[in-house]
Amino acid sequence: MFCPAEPPSNDTRIGRLPKWYSFFTTLRLARSARYCRGVIELLTNSEMGQADRLAIESGISGIDLMENAGRAVADHVGRSYPTGTRIVVVAGPGNNGGDGYVTARLLTDRGYDVRILRVGIPGKGDAVRTATQWKGPTAEATPEGLVGAGLIVDAFFGAGLDRPVSGLAASMIAAINASSAPVVAVDLPSGINGDTGAVMGAALKARESVTFFRRKRGHLLLPGRVHAGALSVADIGIPASALDAIKPQAFANEPALWLAQFPWPRIDGHKYDRGHAVVVSGDLSHTGAARLAARGALRAGAGLVTIASPRNALAVNAANSLAVMVCQVDGAPSLAKFLRDPRINAVLVGPGGGVGAAMQAKVRAALKGERAVVLDADALTSFAGSPAALAKAIKSRKATTVITPHEGEFGRLFNKLNEVSHLPVKVEDAAVAASITGAIVLLKGPDTVIAAPDGRVAIIANAPPWLATAGSGDVLAGMIAGLLAQGMPGFEATAAAAWLHGEAAAEFGPGLISEDLPEALPAVYRRLRDRR
Repeated sequence: MFCPAEPPSNDTRIGRLPKWYSFFTTLRLARSARYCRGVIELLTNSEMGQADRLAIESGISGIDLMENAGRAVADHVGRSYPTGTRIVVVAGPGNNGGDGYVTARLLTDRGYDVRILRVGIPGKGDAVRTATQWKGPTAEATPEGLVGAGLIVDAFFGAGLDRPVSGLAASMIAAINASSAPVVAVDLPSGINGDTGAVMGAALKARESVTFFRRKRGHLLLPGRVHAGALSVADIGIPASALDAIKPQAFANEPALWLAQFPWPRIDGHKYDRGHAVVVSGDLSHTGAARLAARGALRAGAGLVTIASPRNALAVNAANSLAVMVCQVDGAPSLAKFLRDPRINAVLVGPGGGVGAAMQAKVRAALKGERAVVLDADALTSFAGSPAALAKAIKSRKATTVITPHEGEFGRLFNKLNEVSHLPVKVEDAAVAASITGAIVLLKGPDTVIAAPDGRVAIIANAPPWLATAGSGDVLAGMIAGLLAQGMPGFEATAAAAWLHGEAAAEFGPGLISEDLPEALPAVYRRLRDRR
């Protein structure tokens, strides 16, 4: 009596999503194949170097790029700090230091009291020219040189650092961090790896950072995001067409990345057009995770959501579910039979489901067929001893599979596969795991990374600390299943759910518990609709 009701017999839209939906999804995918307006690309250090070279090949000189970068930093300082402020620019020997010399010269011309503390002397390239143009006070860097500074401009290394900081640079970083003066970082705080966000021995903590052309991955990945502070991106003359040659694969997870594929309800739509998601429940004492996930799927827009419940948990699941349906499903054979229903578009397995052979069997049952599958929590831990078997099962299917490990689950599952090194190279690890399995990988954390088998990566920047609460991951997994049930492509559905999840937490704010997340979604959807 808890199973989904049969649809009206004359409703021709029942079963798989209707033909018009497939047509419009294809159309939206074609539109999004090009870079969409507002999509925020994230560059690696080598890609940024390529962008510089392409700009120079197009006729913009290297010295012009450096002048423009220094001017961008000077303009930023001028908007925030009054004329006459004593500014110490700590300049390194490379191009980042060259930007710092330009900044110092321009700020002096505008009436600021500027001096340079030198960490090494520029020995080649455009940095030599900008250093020789600086006629103001200069001294070798010492902690004492920071005394009296009202602002420190960090122009040591920028995003290109590829080795641990040591010696004088490390001592200056420690002194600057101990200083009370605010820090504006040129490009990226010195000591932060631009590709991974990792601290390279020691790193500055900036109040603000000014970067150029596009953000770097290290601006969003932790701990780089914390060290960078408030981030500004300046146009220094590199043409946007450089992206056509670079073809960046990493993006900030913002709505522009997936909004064209978002499944807004149609005025002539029907609940069966909006898909049917199934969440597999654990036993009597572990039903909460499935119920949270089911609520997440329903709020995400799925037309129907069913909890596939063992017999001993039927009463509990039914008593706590109103719009969510409940159906008795005991074990893997029963699940396989239940999932033969062609109206089921997505299934979530794992939350509160238990670890072991029985869970492995349920996962294999779910992976048979053409529906989208989300594997979370216990579904992943159950394969910790046999990750290759899970990868083979996922890769053998054509339909979308999403796996949603946190860092502990990821380590247990993938550290046994040689291709994955496991953190702190979080983007690379997630991307390799996606390639190995053929699944969309959502590697959870405050800097959640979403990776697709085709190489695309999205990095989250909107996850507030309130999300660190029991059950929030179950809601997220359910939201992914709900969007997949509506026919949203796997990478975009996962990225959209993760962004909505963060926005819902921010909407509710302090005191959040996981039950609050689905109820905060309507306000987020209203803002997203207006943004569209």
